[in-house]
Amino acid sequence: MMHAKALPIGVFDSGVGGLTVLRALQYQLPHESFLYLGDTARLPYGTKSPDTVIAYAKQAASILIERGIKFLVVACNTATATALPSLQQQFPELSIIGVIEPGAKAACEATSNGQIAVIATEATVKAQGYQKAIHRIKPDAKVIAESCTLFVALAEEGWVEGDIAEAVAERYLQPLLFAEPEFKPDTLILGCTHFPALYVPIKKVAGEKIIVIDSAYSTAKVAVDQLKQLNLLNESNDKGQIHFMVTDAPGRFARVAQYFLGKELLPHQVELVDFH
Repeated sequence: MMHAKALPIGVFDSGVGGLTVLRALQYQLPHESFLYLGDTARLPYGTKSPDTVIAYAKQAASILIERGIKFLVVACNTATATALPSLQQQFPELSIIGVIEPGAKAACEATSNGQIAVIATEATVKAQGYQKAIHRIKPDAKVIAESCTLFVALAEEGWVEGDIAEAVAERYLQPLLFAEPEFKPDTLILGCTHFPALYVPIKKVAGEKIIVIDSAYSTAKVAVDQLKQLNLLNESNDKGQIHFMVTDAPGRFARVAQYFLGKELLPHQVELVDFH
């Protein structure tokens, strides 16, 4: 039986966006192995009811747990906002973290004036996951969240830099960050796992004075801290391996994944799995 420290870390998302979290995890934990599951057959989660998202998240977690993991990262904002407590209750023997709390905590630590902007998908904005998390940590914070739906399509097409990406970023961010005299945020949270892929145009529009919080990076930092506390860090000096799984269209997943991972992924490197 494999020692717990040598087991992989499980990561799941509704599709490819969670790969930004995986990339941040791999960067900070180069000796760890990962099992990544993208539920591509049923994305997006953002349009589904809470009960459906909870059911999907439990199925995804179950597949990863059956394969053998030591830690689970919910790399999806919708699933984090909706299903994280249910997952932690159903699988109490496993440490499970999501992407919202780490991003909210990092923003609260970074802000000087207590004014924080959040960009996310429509479902995440409506669920108020970031707003609630920020106010739990910093009750007097002023938070405004806006949906930036087009960023998802741009990221999946690989249009992450250049004139088009900058024009869309300008259209979304200018009114949010600079138009309101009573709201002058000094901190901006990328509240969707697709958005770190567009960091360059987002940062260009936001400017040097606004701190951009990448929830993927913040989540990876929390994962490192928890693995240390649990004494579960892999003691091997070998480079970790990643095994990719999807529930549909491995070819498309591989094509889009390269924009998030920063390297080529071939279809035969992606396993097609079925929920049962």
